[in-house]
Amino acid sequence: MSLSTIDLIVVIVYAIGIFGLAQWVSREKAGHAKDTSDYFLASKSLPWWAIGASLIAANISAEQIVGMSGSGYAMGLAIASYEWMAALTLLIVGKYFLPIFLRNEIYTMPQFLEQRYGRLLPVLMAVFWLALYVFVNLTSIIWLGSIAVNKVAGVDQTYALVGLGLFALLYQLWGGLKAVALTDIVQVTLLVFGGLVVSYLTLTQIGGGEGFFAGFRILVERVPTHFDMILTPDNKFYNDLPGIGVLVGGMWIANLSYWGFNQYIIQRALAAKNLGEAQKGVMFAAYLKLLMPVIIVLPGIAAVVLAPDLAKPDEAYPTMMRLLPQGLLGLVFAALIAAIIASTASKINSIATIFTLDLYAKARGIPTRGEDNVGGEAKEKHLVLVGRGVAALAIIIAIFAAKPLIGQSDQAFQFIQEFSGFFTPGITVIFLLGLFWKKATEAGAIVAAVTSVVLSYLLKISVPVPWLPEAANVYLTPFMNRMLFVFLVSLALAVIVSLARPARVEKNVVTMQGVSFRTSGAFNIGALGVVLILIALYATWW
Repeated sequence: MSLSTIDLIVVIVYAIGIFGLAQWVSREKAGHAKDTSDYFLASKSLPWWAIGASLIAANISAEQIVGMSGSGYAMGLAIASYEWMAALTLLIVGKYFLPIFLRNEIYTMPQFLEQRYGRLLPVLMAVFWLALYVFVNLTSIIWLGSIAVNKVAGVDQTYALVGLGLFALLYQLWGGLKAVALTDIVQVTLLVFGGLVVSYLTLTQIGGGEGFFAGFRILVERVPTHFDMILTPDNKFYNDLPGIGVLVGGMWIANLSYWGFNQYIIQRALAAKNLGEAQKGVMFAAYLKLLMPVIIVLPGIAAVVLAPDLAKPDEAYPTMMRLLPQGLLGLVFAALIAAIIASTASKINSIATIFTLDLYAKARGIPTRGEDNVGGEAKEKHLVLVGRGVAALAIIIAIFAAKPLIGQSDQAFQFIQEFSGFFTPGITVIFLLGLFWKKATEAGAIVAAVTSVVLSYLLKISVPVPWLPEAANVYLTPFMNRMLFVFLVSLALAVIVSLARPARVEKNVVTMQGVSFRTSGAFNIGALGVVLILIALYATWW
């Protein structure tokens, strides 16, 4: 399949337009060169709508659109729990995490770890995050994006892989986070519109002449098991989404780590004008997350009826796009490209931020904005230049590593979740104790991190464990349950070590003075709305 002339024109106009807009919104006043605050934190000036849109644009990319739609094709609506539970997680982040981060003027997650624990842990975590972002997240986005471009536009996948990576690099290379965040409202608008169009047309085709709602009813009747939100143990995908454990177990560990302590996500909220704008931004993002399964998962389920013989589940979304007429296909294809580019650019910028501010600047003894003895203009320019160089190197590595690392996976979204699950229990322990328990120490945090990786790996290769009862082994088989178990063990060891080896009080420079967890009436009403919608959704599809 290839794009028609009108579709190509639409995509080219989009590409030129979004690139030009990114450079325009990130321009600086005459005589002012970008410093680290401008490039990595958008001058700490983002409004709520940019924060909310950018959170979603950074999150929703090929790994969600292509990967989660593929999971919808394979296992059904149950995969939507990742989206719907994320909405609730965002409310927790806005109410309890952001007040502490913004009060302490945090700009990276390793910086928080240094202020809270000491110098060793942030270096270890910075290296880990860089490896994760480059070799798992960045590779998965451009690989799955290249599949979509190949299936929809007929472009050779290698060329698509290189093209997506380089365009995303150029898109944010000059403007930094401001170029990404202030254009994401356009990207998200296009993404939502395009996704809704695909869902509407797929269900309309299933419904024949009876329309969209009839198509949805027929789809539920044809594949009723694909609309089970809580999977039973006899379901072949139970190990991916273990029943009620999804709502009260390991998914919380993954969500708190991802939305609360993940640099390329939380960076948008850290760049807010103030706490109020940050909280309104995460509320906006929470409501957008409630909508995402309609845009992403539903077309994948529809493909079970319309294209039942796909070679791989991850081909579901691109295949459904073939239903679109000329012109509209170009617009929806541009929406898919928008999501890929926005998320790729976000990760590139976060990689540059962590390496430059948390590793390079510290190693060279170069002060950065927000620290005492602020470096001169020349040093600021130098750090921005280093960041741009690291961004370029990261995308080059990801382009070469994408096929060997991601190319053999049938459901890339599930692969990413399980791989990340080795680390997320320890990360969640480290940050939760760092935020809310004064006695937590660096030694305890390091023990939690090591325990998380080692125990997760041992459980993955050794379940069933011979000396455990059968019921325990059944529980530990799903990776999501293992995450909760590993979290509890890591938490217990971190507390024990922290109490056994107390740290000097002066090591903790994170202040709680002036921090308030009270939120506005508008935030509270919005939060209640999210909770009521979730109750209704799960009550309907239990």
